[in-house]
Amino acid sequence: MSARMVIVTGLSGAGRNSVLRALEDIGYEAVDNPPLRIVETLVRGDKPLAVGVDARTRDFSAEDVLSTIDRLQTRGSVRPELIFITASPEALQRRFSETRRRHPLALAGTVSEGIETEQALTRTLRNAADWVIDTSELSLAGLRQIIDQRFGLGGPGMSITLVSFGYPSGLPQEADLVLDTRFLRNPHYIPDLRDRTGLDPEVRDYIRQDPDFPEFFERVSGLTDYLLPRFVREGKKYVMIAFGCTGGKHRSVSLVEMLGSRLRNADWNVLIEHRSLGSRSAGGAWKAMPGAHQGAPMPGVQK
Repeated sequence: MSARMVIVTGLSGAGRNSVLRALEDIGYEAVDNPPLRIVETLVRGDKPLAVGVDARTRDFSAEDVLSTIDRLQTRGSVRPELIFITASPEALQRRFSETRRRHPLALAGTVSEGIETEQALTRTLRNAADWVIDTSELSLAGLRQIIDQRFGLGGPGMSITLVSFGYPSGLPQEADLVLDTRFLRNPHYIPDLRDRTGLDPEVRDYIRQDPDFPEFFERVSGLTDYLLPRFVREGKKYVMIAFGCTGGKHRSVSLVEMLGSRLRNADWNVLIEHRSLGSRSAGGAWKAMPGAHQGAPMPGVQK
């Protein structure tokens, strides 16, 4: 059996250290910023390994990182995965300002200059990453839960996260599949439904009456019925399916709730997250995500 190896890289201030600590907490041996030339020697037996690499690493080169991963893959005894942790420039600027730290690549310049320099240095790694996590609106607890679901050792099988979001806030960068629900009738224009959400049965009933809804939901259900068993067969431990609408409040929330109920009835392990509502459910009991409130983005993860 191949040993699992996760290489964590990304932008300073985006939460790379938080990811390493989360991996360590679930059983990985974590090594931060070793010289690239010794990374291949760190793999010992079948112990899962997490390695942090960023632009401060001695002898850092994006091409060398990718070459190292290629060599590890050819060994056959290791399954390397590359995670890239990122955040918006605005979020990174805010975090450096709050912690009063200098950017490691701009000790004599501005934070924005350091961010731009690092983005250029690591662009190749982002493009090659197996998974990109944008922490701009993730709480630390939310980030740790994502890492636990995707990289947890053993466990009950593949975890499915269904996410609703509003397009003005941007697409969830970590999603495997994104579906646009904006063609469905919008409850926002119905006075009695405007202040409600897709968590309310009245809103879901209104959306179900859309002539396009039955075929859309049937096709989405058929797609998940087809894909999920094949993801399991491939060995995936985590999959995220996102539904978007204009405000992230009515249509996307409704579709996530309805598909989530269907998948849970089929005995899938489902987590539901409504980003614009600031709430998460792992089994029907809703709770606010740490640091979040209705209509406000979740705070970023501090490195």
